[in-house]
Amino acid sequence: MSLRINDIAPDFEADTTEGPIRFHDWIGDGYAVLFSHPKDFTPVCTTELGLMAGLAPEFAKRNAKIIGISVDPVESHDKWKADIQTATGHAVGYPMIGDPELKVAKLYDMLPASIEGSSEGRTPADNATVRTVFVVGPDKRIKLSLTYPMTTGRNFDEILRALDSIQLTAKHQVATPANWKQGEDVIVTASVSDEDANTRFGGFERVLPYLRKTRQPD
Repeated sequence: MSLRINDIAPDFEADTTEGPIRFHDWIGDGYAVLFSHPKDFTPVCTTELGLMAGLAPEFAKRNAKIIGISVDPVESHDKWKADIQTATGHAVGYPMIGDPELKVAKLYDMLPASIEGSSEGRTPADNATVRTVFVVGPDKRIKLSLTYPMTTGRNFDEILRALDSIQLTAKHQVATPANWKQGEDVIVTASVSDEDANTRFGGFERVLPYLRKTRQPD
């Protein structure tokens, strides 16, 4: 069964470039961004891992840990890290999960459970669906998932934007409109009465009978 928003993110134990982890324990009481790759030493993924290394402080500001996974052994990841730094100028300081037996890829429904064998001999095209980003909350539930084709580099500014929205809307009874960015107006959810909206947010603008906008709360 495919994983859906608000499903519990499957827990697992794995070896990483920073040592062994149990995923739920590693997440702790913050957020986590798990982003997957079909193979080591692939060009698009090299740029992505480096970009994430450069964005690590931004995720840390949001109490979010980042962790990569590729269906190759940890020893291969350690060698790949040198290429990532050469190509992007950023040293990977976050853990990268080794998944040579494809266990995590199958657990997260990125590869069919019926696939047999290990990562050895498999090409990036064989693992093309291992290209999903998962955002997991402190409650260990999936808050967001995005899957990209191998030829399209991911926009991690969008992941940050979405994380900002996820955290804001978890704290306040608001939603964010299309293309919302930090500091822009938000939407008052239907569960909040007009009276409550005035008390909570200091007023609102009624755009449509079912659409009320207000300033972003602190």
